[in-house]
Amino acid sequence: MILYYVTCKDKEESKRIAQELLKKKIISCANIMQSDSVYEWGGELKEHPESILLVKTLNRTEEEVKDAIRELSSYDLPAIIKVEGKINEEYLNWMEEKIKK
Repeated sequence: MILYYVTCKDKEESKRIAQELLKKKIISCANIMQSDSVYEWGGELKEHPESILLVKTLNRTEEEVKDAIRELSSYDLPAIIKVEGKINEEYLNWMEEKIKK
């Protein structure tokens, strides 16, 4: 199981990306959280609210998910951070049913 941590400009963008990934049947579900981000960009310190999108997928759809996030994100450089995990068998079976490939 893979969990992708993805930063988005706002909650609406997170929802749009999650819905598209679900329609493509390349993730099993997504979670959205609000956050305050602090980072350096273009030589300047930046602070602003962002939305964190957590998407759950399987190894076999990894590249398709990353490509879709890149295409759907409004960011020039979206953060797509992979977290690998072990999950209970029942949840894995459910994910297998939801993801098409």
